[in-house]
Amino acid sequence: MNQTYNITLTGELIGEIERSDAIAVFAKLFKLPLDKAHDFFHKAPLVVKKSVDGDTANKIQQILEKSGLQCEINPVEVVETEQSTQVGVMNESAVEALDEQSAQEREEMLDSESQTTTDPEQPSASFKGLKFEMAGQPDYGFVTVHVPAGEMLKVEASAMATMDTNMQMKTKMRGGLGRMVTGENIFVNEFTAANMEGEVGIAPGAPGDLCHQYLDNETIYLQNSAFVACSSGIEVESKWQGLVKGFFSGESLFLIRAQGKGDLWFNSYGAIIEIDVNDDYVVDTGNIVGFTDGLEYQITKVGGYKSFFFSGEGLVCRFSGKGKVWIQTRSSAAFVGWAHWFRPVKSKG
Repeated sequence: MNQTYNITLTGELIGEIERSDAIAVFAKLFKLPLDKAHDFFHKAPLVVKKSVDGDTANKIQQILEKSGLQCEINPVEVVETEQSTQVGVMNESAVEALDEQSAQEREEMLDSESQTTTDPEQPSASFKGLKFEMAGQPDYGFVTVHVPAGEMLKVEASAMATMDTNMQMKTKMRGGLGRMVTGENIFVNEFTAANMEGEVGIAPGAPGDLCHQYLDNETIYLQNSAFVACSSGIEVESKWQGLVKGFFSGESLFLIRAQGKGDLWFNSYGAIIEIDVNDDYVVDTGNIVGFTDGLEYQITKVGGYKSFFFSGEGLVCRFSGKGKVWIQTRSSAAFVGWAHWFRPVKSKG
């Protein structure tokens, strides 16, 4: 009987490819939706092809490593006895798409200055950013973050749900007056993995979605209750909106500014939708979760004064420029208004 092999995506990169680019390449190679590719990618090590002959295994390995994705070829009997319970299995039709995809298509897909590939024998580099797994989305988001030995993770006070016993916690004051004025907790907990890698499970207070962004010396502004956690390279501070924007937005005088290099997690009330803004875009102030630096915004009425008082819409934020906006599918103010009519009322009798 001929020897067969399994191909396993290791969760390591060859070269300096960005993690977000690696996920995009992975999605295109296997013809997967980007969100599905994201989920698979964070389950690495992951078996992407089972029981193939040596020639096919080498061919798939070359394609993956040319894309900057490190993989291993293992004899079937080794993987099945030692690793099969630890990795996921991708569906067969997605992997067979590799054989049908022409060399020219792969070359066009990989011909980007932002994606640097190297010789397969060159030592691999870890993904930029921390490994993590999301669960409970979009209703009750929960994230488990793997913290390398000696590294530190900043987490919003009271958001930690679980942690390994080797994790050491320190509480520090962040944001000062700004966070106090917003009504947020002025303390942030710092979790450091002592001696070995550890895990921290994080559960935000609001029932809703969680979103992750890797910042590469970039800035994101968040509504005052949206921050959940970040890696040590991200600085989180309060930013004054100004009296006009703050008072009339109906939200807060302060935004949270997250900037630097590393991982950032933020949450919402309801699900999160990411929107690319290329010119102008209007969002109700109660549905904004965050937006990227470079977008200008103004708080205005959605219509005339009659609309302002009787339409139920109120004030909106008009974004202009080029960037991203994250919105939540529910508004806490709208929910309170809906629930108000169902509150128990004592009779006056």
